[in-house]
Amino acid sequence: MTGVMADKRWAVLDPAVRPADPEEYLRTALEWHFGADTGSRFWLERAKSLDFDPVHDVRTYDDLRLFPNIVDELRGIPVEDLVPQGYGPNPPAPKVFETGGTTGAPKRVILMPDWFESSINRMLAGPVFAGREPGNILIAAPTGPHKIGGQYDDVVKRQNTIKFTIDVDPRWVKKLISRGEHDQVKAYVEHVLDQIEHVLSSQHVGLLVITPPLLRACSGRPRLVELINAKVAVVFWGGAHMTADERFELSHLHFPNVRMVSRYNSAMILEGASERAGTGDGDHIVYDPYTPVVTFHVVDPEKRETVEYGRRGQVVMNHISKGMFLPNNLERDSAVRVPGPEGQFGDSVADPRPVEKFGGERVIEGIY
Repeated sequence: MTGVMADKRWAVLDPAVRPADPEEYLRTALEWHFGADTGSRFWLERAKSLDFDPVHDVRTYDDLRLFPNIVDELRGIPVEDLVPQGYGPNPPAPKVFETGGTTGAPKRVILMPDWFESSINRMLAGPVFAGREPGNILIAAPTGPHKIGGQYDDVVKRQNTIKFTIDVDPRWVKKLISRGEHDQVKAYVEHVLDQIEHVLSSQHVGLLVITPPLLRACSGRPRLVELINAKVAVVFWGGAHMTADERFELSHLHFPNVRMVSRYNSAMILEGASERAGTGDGDHIVYDPYTPVVTFHVVDPEKRETVEYGRRGQVVMNHISKGMFLPNNLERDSAVRVPGPEGQFGDSVADPRPVEKFGGERVIEGIY
């Protein structure tokens, strides 16, 4: 390795190592993303319109509030402009993932190969995969441009297993809902369930990756309930909200033979927040982000002031890694603010769910 990437001062940004000193990590990341030789074209150009100096004026994570929320700009930015120049004149190609288009045209983010590999490593070491024999995976969730389904090619390659997918277009469902065509939504969901049933009835599947709306729909089809209980060891759900009551009902009344695990995901953080172990059946699930790379801050959406622990507010997310810098993003989700576990930086969240309106638009969750 030569040039910028060989500079030892950037070692703290190595995605394979969880940063031990959040403040040092933040300072180094700002120097990287706003350095003339290392920053992306997007941030170097965007810095010219800021009324502060990111390197000298941003000293703490609280100071990230100085940044404007730029995620809406990700709807039209050429993804090449997001790649930090520190990766070299011929950088490795990033993986490009998109949002579901809940609040308008989809936003795009990039996952550089070093970040993506480290993310898969953490995933395989987490509760879904650790401690059990590898098995085939059925992705009953959006694939294509969506990270929720698009990351499993690397998982099965590592584990020498097989991935099955189905066709799921969440954006079409959102359009149908917005037009009030609920009969068409029901017909589309039945079409998706037919595909799930066909795979499960003919193939060996140990892990089912699915969204809560589709899992609820599965619970209403007796043949699918039978197949999931007989074949699937783990249901890994995410991409939409589920209440504590719904989780209890699905887990105990419909799928008692299956272990259910979730993550709180957002394309804008490039990493799901993990379900905290030990959450009781009747409790809201608590999610702990991968800090200090990903941090949450729960605020009053009008005043932008932190709410008290145990109170609901809107979630502000920061993602700070070598490959991507996305600060001060007021997400379209509300959640209950929860203290993080010892050693965590920032807030944890419980019971996340979409707000009714965001950016003046009605939020339509649909099936993802």
